[in-house]
Amino acid sequence: MNTVEMLEELQEKALRDGALRKQLLATRRDPEPLGAFCSACRDLGYEIYPMDVIVAGEEFYASYRRSTNGGGENSPKLAGEDDFYEMFFAMLEQAEKKKD
Repeated sequence: MNTVEMLEELQEKALRDGALRKQLLATRRDPEPLGAFCSACRDLGYEIYPMDVIVAGEEFYASYRRSTNGGGENSPKLAGEDDFYEMFFAMLEQAEKKKD
């Protein structure tokens, strides 16, 4: 299972489990939030490290750009679409707001 798949699986679990969602959201308040998040992931059995998260987004975005119009300058610019970490938490925060 690659990093993107692990993040998707973990996100699905967190969307169903309020305690897990709160645990992961709490990592955002750490002085080193990405490191705290990855540590929590490893505690949960997901071997995810900070560089894995960063590289996963960049690789996905680069692959997407190559698949459109030959990857040239006319390829669409997707602001934020390469940041899986922020997208992961955006979904959790949205779920948390709906719960309230």
